Amino acid sequence: MLYVAIESIVEYYVITSLGQAAINAATFVGSRTAGTLDAVCATLGVVLTSFLIISLISFILKAFQESRAVQYAFMGIRAGVLALILKAVYTMFMATKKHAVSYVIMAAALVLTAFLKIDAVFVIIGCAVFGLVWSLLFRKEDKL
Repeated sequence: MLYVAIESIVEYYVITSLGQAAINAATFVGSRTAGTLDAVCATLGVVLTSFLIISLISFILKAFQESRAVQYAFMGIRAGVLALILKAVYTMFMATKKHAVSYVIMAAALVLTAFLKIDAVFVIIGCAVFGLVWSLLFRKEDKL
C-alpha cells in the first residue's frame, strides 16, 4: 500500500511558499506514490488547470481593463492578497523558534529589499547561505 504520512504533507506545506505550495505538493505526493511519471502528471494537472483559468480570465479582463469596476476589483484583490501574505508571515513567525540572530536577519532583509532595492531573490539566497553557515558554526545536538 502506497501512502504519504500526514506529517510529511504538513511539513512540506510549512516549508513551501504560497505560490508554490500546490505545485510542490503535487510533485511531492506524485513522486512518493508512483515515481517520476506520476510526479510529472500530478504537476501538469495542477499547472495546466491554473494556466488555462488564468489565461481565460486574462483574455476576458483585457476587454474590460479600462472599466472602473474592474480597476476597483483589482484594488480589492491586492488588499486581499496582502492580508493573506501577512497571515502567512504571522503564522510562520509564531511557529518558529526565535533567536536574536533571527531578528537581525529579518531586519537586514527588510532594509536590503525595501530601502536598498536589492532583488528579493538575492536576499533570500543570502539569508539561506547565512543560515547554513550559522547552523554549521553553532550547531546544537538537539533537533528542531
